[in-house]
Formats: sequence, structure tokens, C-alpha cells
Amino acid sequence: MVYLYLDKNVVKLIYLKKSLLGQQETSFFEKKYETDFINRGAVINVDLLASAIKEALTNSGERSIADNQIFLILPQEAFYYLRTQVPADIAPSAMNAFINDKARSSFPVPLEDCLTFSFIKENGGEKVINFFGINKEVLQNYNQALSLLDLKMQFVIPESVAYFKLFEKTLRQEKKENILYLTLTAEEASGYLYDSNGLLEQKKVTLSLLKDAKLEEVVKKYVDELKAKGVKLNRLILSGDPSDKVRQDTFTKDVGVWTNPLKRIVPTFYDEYIKMLVVEGKRPFPILTFDVSFGAFIFASENKDQTAIKNTLKTKPQRSMSMPKIGMPRKEIFIFIVSFVLSFGLFVLMSKVKLPVFKSNLLATKEPTPTSSPSATPTPTPAVKRSDLKVKILNGGGVAGKASDVKDILKNKGYQDIITANADNFNYTVTEIQVKKSLSSAIPMIESDLKDYVSQPKSSASLADSSTADVVIIVGSDFK
Repeated sequence: MVYLYLDKNVVKLIYLKKSLLGQQETSFFEKKYETDFINRGAVINVDLLASAIKEALTNSGERSIADNQIFLILPQEAFYYLRTQVPADIAPSAMNAFINDKARSSFPVPLEDCLTFSFIKENGGEKVINFFGINKEVLQNYNQALSLLDLKMQFVIPESVAYFKLFEKTLRQEKKENILYLTLTAEEASGYLYDSNGLLEQKKVTLSLLKDAKLEEVVKKYVDELKAKGVKLNRLILSGDPSDKVRQDTFTKDVGVWTNPLKRIVPTFYDEYIKMLVVEGKRPFPILTFDVSFGAFIFASENKDQTAIKNTLKTKPQRSMSMPKIGMPRKEIFIFIVSFVLSFGLFVLMSKVKLPVFKSNLLATKEPTPTSSPSATPTPTPAVKRSDLKVKILNGGGVAGKASDVKDILKNKGYQDIITANADNFNYTVTEIQVKKSLSSAIPMIESDLKDYVSQPKSSASLADSSTADVVIIVGSDFK
């Protein structure tokens, strides 16, 4: 998978290729251009953007790019954003309608013109919905740039979500905090203001560091401005290469806010992801440079049920630009040749050796063939109870009320904890049943409970153990 971050004149890319040992062979590229190709989240020039992406792919490392699947990270300003508190008395079945009504009243364009996704955070006694939408016309231009290089956009998320994933595990459930995340460069400190439930303000914070301005003084001034507005910061997180030189203790004292450098957070809370990334020469992965791409990697790893915006747009045919040559890496070629030679040699050796034939007369008499008699086949007891499963039903066929109908069916079967919502699109023709790997034994039970309504669902144990739902059912148009 290629994790591609695009800003007004910046490209950051990490290319991950799964190795034979289950790790991710990692290469990367980053460049800031003199000419802008994105303005306020929208593409200015498709050809210019495609050229920049091509350069990133070509120079991302010695190995060839053999994956055309793109996970795209875009500036927050490319998205419409809605944050709203969930009423305590709202029924799960009414949640989807509640969110959509709120979005229709706050988005500047019809909701039907957007691709959307949302997530719910609960902290400090509050349950908050973070709802994002991107205009299909805006996304279409990114699609066109990628299609010039024969690339396919699989998913897209805002950069604010990728940054949030980098410190989400540090948040405590019993305490609500205000957090400022800043990425440092030589010219500026930029980032977003969050609280424990997600993005607090959509507008990106940009603090200029020109004219010999000291970082501590610039940040302290902004902290005081927030305090004057009634927003007290509890934590400051610093990323970017210059943050490697920041002393945590003195910076905390100068700014007046507890400061967490990202370089200290990642080894403590996200070490398992860092260990997955193998850089050639056993160099450490440059997390401070590629923080936003790394955050998207964590998001994708922890949301295998595809809660990001899934690209469903059809790209118009475009003239193509030449891509970097796609080829198999030398390591895989060597392994293939050696395996083939060894297998062929073993086959030739075995074909020339005559093995002795052993005859056994241990059984001198023939036993009578038993006559089979019909008997009842015992019904296996399910490994899990229906009432213990947390089920999420997503309407993927577009028929109004279909998810609620499936919910009623499962309620009658004994399932209790069920919520409904829309899928990422309404183009699912086959119903999908996804469960956690640890609950794979539940698949036959669920298929049996739905056999009168869907004959051949696509079932898989593909949900991550960190998923809030034990079972996700995406209702396709094949569901009766």
C-alpha cells in the first residue's frame, strides 16, 4: 500500500510492501515544491500534481513500485466537518438519520454531493460524533491525477484524523483534555487543536517562525490567546524534525503547558507499528518527517472494517503518463529461482528411485462390511452466544430501512447489542459478513440465521480485535 499525503506544495509518501516474515519493507519520499498544485484543499492543476506524484514514486527508493493502491491523506480544508454531541436519549436506529440531518443543515453543499465518514468518541461523560465529508467534484480531480499514472485511490482521510491517531492511545477515559498538535519546520509551526473527543477547531493553526522568532515565545503567545478565549490547553505535542532538539522540561516551563514530543510518545504507545516498518540498511523510520503518513498507517491497521472514505468514483479516461517500471524485486526473484531448482531436483531424484512395496497380511480374514443405519446428526453448539455479540449493520444496497429490517431479524434470533448505519456507498451487490478473527466460529451461526434472506454472503474473519463491533454486516442488494 502507498500512503500518500498531499498539501498545497508538499508531497510525502511511504510505500509499504509486506515481506515474507510479515513485516513491511518501507521506502519513502518527501519534497516541498516551489509551485502550488493545491489551493484550499482543491487541485489547481491536474497535470502538475500528477508530475509531483510521479517524482515521489520514482524516487521513493531502489525497489520498484509494484502496488498501485493509494491511501490518500488530504488537508483538512478539503473536507467539510461537523462535530456534534450525541443526545443521551437517542436510539441507535435513529443515529444515522440524526447525523445526516445535522450535516444537511451545516454543509454548504447537498449531502448527496459528498462522500462521508464518521466516528464516535466517548470521553469525560460525553459522546461526540466527528463527521467528515468531501465534495465528489473535488475528489474527482485527485482521481484524475492518479489515473494518469495508472494508480487507484482506495481510501481517503483528512490529515487531522491521521494526526489524532498518533496520540489517541495516550488519552485517559476519565479525563477530558485540550491538546494542541504542532508539526515544526524551519519556517512555521502548524497543526490542529483537539480535545479528547476529536477535532475541536477545523481551521489549521499556523504560527510563523520567521524573523528570528523563538519557538517558545510564539507558542506561548498562542497559548495565552486560547486562554483568553476560554480554552485552557492541557497538553502540547510537538512533531517535525526540529522537535528532535526540543528539551521537554525547559519547553514545558517556558510555554506553561505540559509538552510531549512525538518522539517520546511513539516508542511507548505505538512501538508495535514501528517494529513492523523495516527500512533498508536497518535505519530507523523517520517518524518526525512522515508523522501524518504514519498516522494514516495506524488508522488503516486499526480500521480494517473500512471506516475511512472508500473511493467509489469512476474516473474518466485520461491520457496516461509513463510510470516507474514495475518489476519484481531481486530478492523475490532469487528466492523463486532457488525454490524452483530445488523442487525440480527433488522431483528428478524421486522419479529414479524405486521404493519397496510392502504387503501386509496382518488381517487374515475379511471383516463384514457394516450396514449403515440412518441416525440423527447432532447439532453443534455455537462457540459464542448471540446475546454476547456486538453487531453493526450497514446499509450497502441503498434500500431505505433495510438495515433496520435486518436488525429486527437478528433481534428475533437472540442478538441484543445491534446498531445500524449506512455503508460507505450503496453499490454492494453481495452481502458481506465480517467478524473478528477470535470469533470466526460465529460465522456459520450468523449465516444460518440469515439463510432465508441471503444465500451466499461474502463471509470473512477480517475485523481487527480493536474494532468496537464484533460483527459487521454490510447489507447488499442480494438481501431479500
